[in-house]
Amino acid sequence: MSILNVLLSPDQLLVAVDTLAEDSRTGAKSAGAKLLLIPQHNLVLASRGSAQFFLRVYELALQASFRADFTMEQLGRELGLVIDQLWPAYERAALEARIAPSAIGTELVLGGWSPQANRMVATAYAKSVSEGPARVQPLLGGLASPGEPLRGRPDSFVPQDVLAAGRIQAAWLNKASGRQVAGGRLLATVLRKGESFIQDLGEI
Repeated sequence: MSILNVLLSPDQLLVAVDTLAEDSRTGAKSAGAKLLLIPQHNLVLASRGSAQFFLRVYELALQASFRADFTMEQLGRELGLVIDQLWPAYERAALEARIAPSAIGTELVLGGWSPQANRMVATAYAKSVSEGPARVQPLLGGLASPGEPLRGRPDSFVPQDVLAAGRIQAAWLNKASGRQVAGGRLLATVLRKGESFIQDLGEI
């Protein structure tokens, strides 16, 4: 598993992810996109877990974003159901690829500017092989995943602090796993009303 961090305030949203990707069949390392924008609605979708599953969810979210009556609130309500509908096929494919059941899981975050709420909002989704319906959790101040190594550390939108937190998390994850599961570079998407941009914060 990798890094997925979210910082949320009424006027700003930051989502940070690492870029390390691994082919489940060969173990080959590469750089992967774990966050993608829906720019016409100033939204971001980010993931921790299976890249293939994330890309399928993003594809469906992007298609939904073309609807004339689209709202992020409606998409937020639909995503949990979409995850549940896609899960059986993903789970079968993962098991056929000999991925350990304990390693099958996904965490996703959808966030951005809500015209209805007149502020930034974000929702987290989680699903694993041992669970029933996807867990859906509206976020208040943010999310750190994994959160254990950052306990007691204050939240900060400052890029150097975001990078430092990512480095702490990557070291913790890699040590706990006994191999490299997080790394590469730390990418942060920052959204404000009317704007979004992606920063490469540096090597982790």
